[in-house]
Amino acid sequence: MSTAGRTRRVAAITLAAGVAAGALGTGIAGASNGDRTKDVRAAVKGGTVRNVILLIGDGMGDSEITAARNYAKGAAGRLNLDRLPLTGAYTTYALQKDDPKLPDYVTDSAASGTGWATGHKSYNGAISVTPDGRPKSTILELAKRAGFRTGDVTTAELTDATPGVLAAHVVDRSCQGPGDMKACPSNDKANGGAGSIAEQQVQTGADLYFGGGKARFAQTVKSGRFKGRTVIDQARAAGYNVVTDAAGLNAARPSGKTLGLFADGTMQQELTGPAAKVGGTAPSKCTPNDAFSGPHLTQMASKAISTLDAQTKRAKRGFFLQIEGASIDKRDHDADPCGQIGETIEFDNTVKLAQDYARKHPDTLVVTTADHGHTSQIIPLEAESPGQTATLITADGAQMKMNYATNPAGASQEHTGTQVRIAASGPQAANVVGVTDQTGLFSTVTRALGVRR
Repeated sequence: MSTAGRTRRVAAITLAAGVAAGALGTGIAGASNGDRTKDVRAAVKGGTVRNVILLIGDGMGDSEITAARNYAKGAAGRLNLDRLPLTGAYTTYALQKDDPKLPDYVTDSAASGTGWATGHKSYNGAISVTPDGRPKSTILELAKRAGFRTGDVTTAELTDATPGVLAAHVVDRSCQGPGDMKACPSNDKANGGAGSIAEQQVQTGADLYFGGGKARFAQTVKSGRFKGRTVIDQARAAGYNVVTDAAGLNAARPSGKTLGLFADGTMQQELTGPAAKVGGTAPSKCTPNDAFSGPHLTQMASKAISTLDAQTKRAKRGFFLQIEGASIDKRDHDADPCGQIGETIEFDNTVKLAQDYARKHPDTLVVTTADHGHTSQIIPLEAESPGQTATLITADGAQMKMNYATNPAGASQEHTGTQVRIAASGPQAANVVGVTDQTGLFSTVTRALGVRR
């Protein structure tokens, strides 16, 4: 073990020895007044990793986590993601496109995803390319090349930034389908490029893709073998079973590749309630979204885990799976506290699924984190914010005032440049302890899987 590795391990154990309830962000997640030294010592063991499950809560900063915890569990409660035994934080900055020597302190999901997918910083909007447009191999591509099974799950369009960074390389995140290539002439198939994000995902060939974005895959390919046909046609020709609803997902067999397209765009949100507004709202509770048609993130994640597990039962290698709760971010942009909280709760339920699997398969590394912080803040009830606010009644029976003020009312609320939480369990989980950078997550996962560029 390297000196840095020994130092990190000793630091983790030291943090555990005297931990108390307030230690949540300093090294040990889900801490209580009991002594958790034994739990943490078990968690910092090295060992061989067969599977990696990476869970990304898009826009899930500490404020979003706290709001969901207060609402669903109460202030003294704990979410599933709070119970991962080792916790750190990582920095999230991007690079300025015009001068990559300088940081862009507030990242978007494309640059942040490029960071952990490739180990390289890039500019906002970049999908797994360096600032000069060169593609860099991703965790998923490296894992697939080494014989691992792979999967990519999201509640956004599959061609959105976070799922897209694993299996595509374009100079602008807007280039999602073959009809969306205006900003990416060098990547366009018509100009000899690899094509849109959707086309490249099919070509990369992960064992499963589950999410929204059916409209992107229904676009017509403009050049090459599949010219005049849709990306869905291309996927079927590549051996994908294409499913479009919860019944199709349930019926999908693990023996082949599956492309699940469950909405034309982003999938529907779990909860609804009053949007924040200038002057605030009356105290209220969130309600289930009557328009929700499924599948839930937990259903997609459960199917993904069981499929990849079945595919690797007798194989030398295990699997790499990324799961994104995308609309924490999207509802935050819209100053929609119930939408944001509902997506965080469903993401947290998915963390439990991953942890349940890891308990039965102790050679599984589970990592949960966010790509960037976001706008929402919990403020005093008496505060007179110039922004938009909404008041919710939490599990404690108390009122919680949510504030959105990173842009004027009616405009999309903004990301923030804060560091965000990263937590892990399983072999090599100690590599997330302390303050790291997003690019370090690439090293953590590739090291765990034993794959190289």
